[in-house]
Amino acid sequence: MSRLYAPTLKEDPAEAELASHRLLLRAGMIRREASGLYSYLPLAWRSIRKIEDIIRDEMEAIGAQEMEVPILTDGELWQQSGRWNDYGPELMRLTDRHDRSFALGPTHEETFTDLVRGELKSYRQLPVTLYQIQDKFRDERRPRFGVMRSREFIMKDLYSFDKDVEGMNESYRKMYVAYSNIFTRCGLDFRAVEADSGAIGGGHSEEFTVLAPEGESRIACCDACSYAASDEKAALRPIDAPDEAELPLEKVATPHTSTIALLAEYLKIPVEKTIKAVAYQTEDDTLILAFLRGDHEVNEIKLANAVPGARELRMADEDAIRAVGGCPGFMSPIGIKEGTHIVVDETAMRMHNAVSGANEADFHYMNVNPKRDFGAVTVADIRLVEEGDACPVCEQGHLHIGRGIEAGQIFALGTKYSEAMGATFLDEAGKAQPMQMGCYGIGVGRTMAAAIEQNHDEHGIIWPRAIAPYEVVVVAVNAKVEEQLAYAEEIYEELRAAGVDVLLDDRRERAGVKFNDCDLIGYPVRIAIGPKTIENGSIEVKVRRTGELVNFARDTYLKGVQDMLAAL
Repeated sequence: MSRLYAPTLKEDPAEAELASHRLLLRAGMIRREASGLYSYLPLAWRSIRKIEDIIRDEMEAIGAQEMEVPILTDGELWQQSGRWNDYGPELMRLTDRHDRSFALGPTHEETFTDLVRGELKSYRQLPVTLYQIQDKFRDERRPRFGVMRSREFIMKDLYSFDKDVEGMNESYRKMYVAYSNIFTRCGLDFRAVEADSGAIGGGHSEEFTVLAPEGESRIACCDACSYAASDEKAALRPIDAPDEAELPLEKVATPHTSTIALLAEYLKIPVEKTIKAVAYQTEDDTLILAFLRGDHEVNEIKLANAVPGARELRMADEDAIRAVGGCPGFMSPIGIKEGTHIVVDETAMRMHNAVSGANEADFHYMNVNPKRDFGAVTVADIRLVEEGDACPVCEQGHLHIGRGIEAGQIFALGTKYSEAMGATFLDEAGKAQPMQMGCYGIGVGRTMAAAIEQNHDEHGIIWPRAIAPYEVVVVAVNAKVEEQLAYAEEIYEELRAAGVDVLLDDRRERAGVKFNDCDLIGYPVRIAIGPKTIENGSIEVKVRRTGELVNFARDTYLKGVQDMLAAL
């Protein structure tokens, strides 16, 4: 360790919000180069390589073939797939000296599709599964949480090519099992949840979410069946309002009630009897008006999916709202200019005698019955899942909200890219068919950070054995004492010979500094060689996760350490 580049920090870095970010910096594993750009130092790189080795092992087991394509991708391929504009501002674009457009690959569907479309011509050549582990780039709007959400990151991305839907589904199933094996072998507690396909596109998709209280992903899990989904994807049953006889629409004065809370208080009605409005604009300034029951929140991913061509949403300008006949704080679909994108949540559409805005300052409509009064609107599930919502799959269960970190995602793409880019083959009848594709990604750095979020305490990291930078550290308590250092070196060599991944702390530091660093860095097992070892051969062994301390005799310590490691 006297030669290891691992500059630890005594104090928590001010910019670190999550435990993983704080501890990776403090433990001398990463250093920030610029916003969203980090260097992996030797300890972190050892963990990264161990995660990659597990990935390669599981990919080999299902016949996937590793290769590498250029990070710099031809802009013409992105034009062919239609994603040059659709991907949005996260795509890092650049031009060369000849004014030819390129992108730094955030993912490589286009490149791999281009690679095989000139080579795979017959159904006899399929299926083919190709992958790489490589740096990727995304111009994150707000890089944060260290390597959890950065502009440059390490990703394993795999692409499957099959002759039919059954083959694609089988490739998807194999990858689901392989991903489950990978995260299990990494020692992580995770859930596979239904997810939105986002900019990747395609049909079915699932995220592998590492459960962690501070994770940025919200996931909904049923308490009675196996249903689980990200909050972006969670399907929700419409809630029927109690039957009421429809009353005539009535416009009433409601001064100073521009929020749902103020309106409900002024009219002395439950919030559940109100209809709220939220206005958005897309990247091309198209206005979208969303309406929900007053106690519900908009799911912006669902809303964007409900409007063809919508991608990036931002809160709408007041001028845009007024231009279509709306009044900020007092909106409803009633009286809005024809042709405006109006999306009403399914639950709101089933309300009776509700209250909504009158598109006039300080006025609302009473006795609104959306099916009667809202006219031609788009009706869709656009609300965000909440604790206790009914499960959309089973009749008994309710959804509970947890948090986690998305470490991997798998997609059944179908023919999204093969049709757009002309990746076809000849089937058994000699007819050209588009290849059925899947794509599958794992964020390697995110997996490392997620492991720390799930495994740490007030003293530092508690690595799962499989991905720890070193399994064991041997500490010469006082390296200035030649006999202690020599004994520690002897133990170190014995462990190495036995196949243990071990580090020797031979620094001429105080014992307290060394022990604190052991806890901070999080080696699964610590062996201390001190005065008692010299006196009577007693070798102190500590398990980081449990704090268990055991003193072994010289002739039994090796088996004891091996047993401890096997139990982790």
